[in-house]
Amino acid sequence: MASSHSSSPVPQSNSSDTFFKKEMDATKRFRPVQSLPDVCPKEPTGNTGDPSNLCDSPSLVVDQHRWTIYHSKVNLPAALNDPRLAKRESDFFTKTWGVDFVDTEVTPSFYLPQITKEHFALYQKEITPREKVHERCKNTCTPKDTFDRTLLHTHDKSRTDLEQVPKIFMKPDFVLEDSLTFNAVLPWSHFSTAGGKGNRDAASSKLLQEKLSHYLDIVEVNIAHQISLRSEAFFHAMTSQHELQDYLRKTSQAVKLLREKISKIDKVMCEGSLRVLRLSLTRNNCIKAYNKLKLMATVHQTQPTVQLLLSTSEFVGALDLIATTQEVLQQELQGIHSFRHLGSQLCELEKLIDKMMIAEFSTYARNDLNRPLEDDCQILEEERLVSLVFGLLKQRKLNFYEIYGDEMIITAKNIIKQCVVNTVSQIEEIDTEVVVKLADQMRMMNFPHWFDLLKNIFSKFTIFLKRIKATLNTIRSVVFLVLDKNQKTRDLEDTLQKNSAKDSTVDTEVAYLTHEGMFISDAFSEGDLPPVAADTTSQRNTSPNSEPCSSDSVSEPECTTDSSSSKEQTSSSVTPGGVEMMISDDMKLTDLELVRLANNIQELLYNASDICHDRSVKFLMARAKDGFLEKLNSTEFVALSRLMEGFILDTEQICGRKSMSLRGALQSQANRFVNRFHEERKTKLSLLLDNERWKQAEVPAEFQDLVDSVSDGRISLPEKKTSATEERKPTEFLIVEGQKYATVGTVLLLIRIILEYCQCVDNIPSITTDMLTRLSDLLKYFNSRSCQLVLGAGALQVVGLKTITTKNLALSSRCLQLIVHYIPIIRAHFEARLQPKQFSMLRHFDHITKDYHDHIAEISAKLVAIMDSLFDKLLSKYEVKAPVPSACFRNICKQMAKMHEAIYDLLPEEQTQMLFLRINASYKLHLKRQLAHLNVVNDGGPLNGLVTSDVAFYTGNLQALKGLNNLDLNMAEIWEQKR
Repeated sequence: MASSHSSSPVPQSNSSDTFFKKEMDATKRFRPVQSLPDVCPKEPTGNTGDPSNLCDSPSLVVDQHRWTIYHSKVNLPAALNDPRLAKRESDFFTKTWGVDFVDTEVTPSFYLPQITKEHFALYQKEITPREKVHERCKNTCTPKDTFDRTLLHTHDKSRTDLEQVPKIFMKPDFVLEDSLTFNAVLPWSHFSTAGGKGNRDAASSKLLQEKLSHYLDIVEVNIAHQISLRSEAFFHAMTSQHELQDYLRKTSQAVKLLREKISKIDKVMCEGSLRVLRLSLTRNNCIKAYNKLKLMATVHQTQPTVQLLLSTSEFVGALDLIATTQEVLQQELQGIHSFRHLGSQLCELEKLIDKMMIAEFSTYARNDLNRPLEDDCQILEEERLVSLVFGLLKQRKLNFYEIYGDEMIITAKNIIKQCVVNTVSQIEEIDTEVVVKLADQMRMMNFPHWFDLLKNIFSKFTIFLKRIKATLNTIRSVVFLVLDKNQKTRDLEDTLQKNSAKDSTVDTEVAYLTHEGMFISDAFSEGDLPPVAADTTSQRNTSPNSEPCSSDSVSEPECTTDSSSSKEQTSSSVTPGGVEMMISDDMKLTDLELVRLANNIQELLYNASDICHDRSVKFLMARAKDGFLEKLNSTEFVALSRLMEGFILDTEQICGRKSMSLRGALQSQANRFVNRFHEERKTKLSLLLDNERWKQAEVPAEFQDLVDSVSDGRISLPEKKTSATEERKPTEFLIVEGQKYATVGTVLLLIRIILEYCQCVDNIPSITTDMLTRLSDLLKYFNSRSCQLVLGAGALQVVGLKTITTKNLALSSRCLQLIVHYIPIIRAHFEARLQPKQFSMLRHFDHITKDYHDHIAEISAKLVAIMDSLFDKLLSKYEVKAPVPSACFRNICKQMAKMHEAIYDLLPEEQTQMLFLRINASYKLHLKRQLAHLNVVNDGGPLNGLVTSDVAFYTGNLQALKGLNNLDLNMAEIWEQKR
């Protein structure tokens, strides 16, 4: 700052940098001289122009624009707060922000690099040679003194003189009329006329006049000096003025001559051509006006045409005509006063068409759904439906399918009502005058009539759903055609955008290129035009209802009209029913809206299936109020179940989705049927067991056929008896896979009941799990109840048997074995009809099989126990003495023969042998104990011989029994082994 104020504005001759300073203009080199604010100082300040008269201290007048010692200023706080004093600094900052403020270091930024000297190495390397060249040039080239020292001295003196003139005279707004300015220049104090001061005031006025004269002289001298400096420029300007006037005179003559030539050229060459162009423009304007009038006449006929289209239900055509007319009104006929209300009228007409289309669609839906339900599933007036759907889509009425859904609900109710009325009218037993309510009339039907009614309802609903599907498929096909049209339009736009570069180049050439002042269409023939331009020209010339034009500019209005009306281009498509449709491009529907609409229409088909199922459920529940369905027998319920399952499958095939309401109702009724079915069978089995005397029963032929059918791999009840079957006599045993089974009548009926469970599962697959549980419960009940009656001797009190014989026990065991034989077959039957995740339920059969085997083992143990008690009773009294065989052994052999006679025909030979081996082991144990008690040893003595004879008698009698001749008795074990 100080150096800038103290430097001299004039470069010194001894400065080494003057050679590189730019020379300044002489008029801009020096600043205007300013004086002190005091206009009339009391005392002269002396000759300040002479530098020798100046004192050493800075002058406020001369040095006011330079930096002096008076500019050196500093405030007191800055002087007191010395930054070098660490203690003061610490006290100052820690007073407010804490002790750790000074010691805290600022973490360097991660985003600012550390600058070192190496970063400037490249710059120093580049600038060092330049600096050397610069220094060499400074030393070789001597500086020139561009200013004359005399001139500088003179200018300095002039500026000093001008500084004596007060600043007020130099102001641009210096006007003596201003009172303030006048008082400042001529103070009134110098013109006072008071007594005693007249001489002094006269002297002061004279001094003021001299000062002003002095100021005037200084200004005149400086003006004269400036004029002398610029005298050459004045003389040069005067000389140049005469030359400039000569040049202007010559230029004026040349311009006049040029204008005369242009006027002649205009008359000869331009006036005719311009007149031709003017007439051509007039002709074009007339053609435009004519075309505009034709267009107005066409627009004027819009409303009658729309009314005509609406009278024939051509809603799409009417809407297209309204849209086209609206576009023409907004683009080409905008501002026509006579059509100022037509736009609003067309809008109201469009709203009216919306209401008409909705009403028409409601009528169509009602007529379509209320047609006679026959096997014919043709679409009613497909062309009318397609036209309505297109019109509704064009107007964005996307909720029209809800109208169809409402009509479906009403029609489904009417179908059931009409079927009930028709059926009731054919039944003479129902008096409609007495029973007024339709539900009560329906409840008076027996099962055959009600079953036929339900079958009729299901068939009507099936046809009803097929018709709905056909209609909705047509509507969806229209939606998909519009969606496909949108996609094709986008693909075409993408293709046009890709080719836009080529087309834009050709269009630019056709529109803007000129050939010798003519348009390019005049310079080339139509065959020489580029392909795009040729096609455009041919389209214009071959367009219908167009008049021949002499130039392209004349046909421009027609092209505008055609382009505006052709924006709504149409494409032809065919529905699945064979109806051809014209799809317009002004369907302002997004792909998302169309896809959502198609999904809603498909969902409407699902809703139709749900409606039919719901109405069927209500019909079933109305009939089931008095417990009618729970009273059905197996055959009737199976027929009902099959009918409902068939209807459910038909609706799933038609609609493509499962409806759970009717299936749930069927499952609920099936559960009730299963409960009643099981309770009836269990009660029947309980009554049979309570009346069973556990004697072998004869096997009727129908039961043998039933068993034989199961052996063939199919579980089903036998068919109706034929005459040949009735002549067959019952057999003593039931033959199952070559084995004889002696059974009781209860077990035969139990087998039939088991097969009824299995066949019920085949007829009603939905109750498989419930039937499995109930069948398991039935088998467990039979096992436990038979155990109570036979092993627990409950039959003595229930039936009145005198005793439970070995024959009863053997027969019970054989019956259990027969049931065990069929458990794996039953398990496989249920396993084939269960889901994999339900296989865990089959463990019930494993538990039942184990329980039956345990029961059979207990019966065998009971038979052995009977003989064991007999042996204990007889052998405890055995004495070794003559005669041989002893009476004890004769009784034992007699009882063994009775046991064999009781069980041989009931149990298989293998089981009989195993049973007698266990009995023989018990016999040997008791005999060995008695011999040890009698001290009879195997020493060959007389007692040993007697025992050997008795044992030989026992062995002979036992092996003489049927089927026991090869039995290994091992009688040596009766003797104590010698140690």
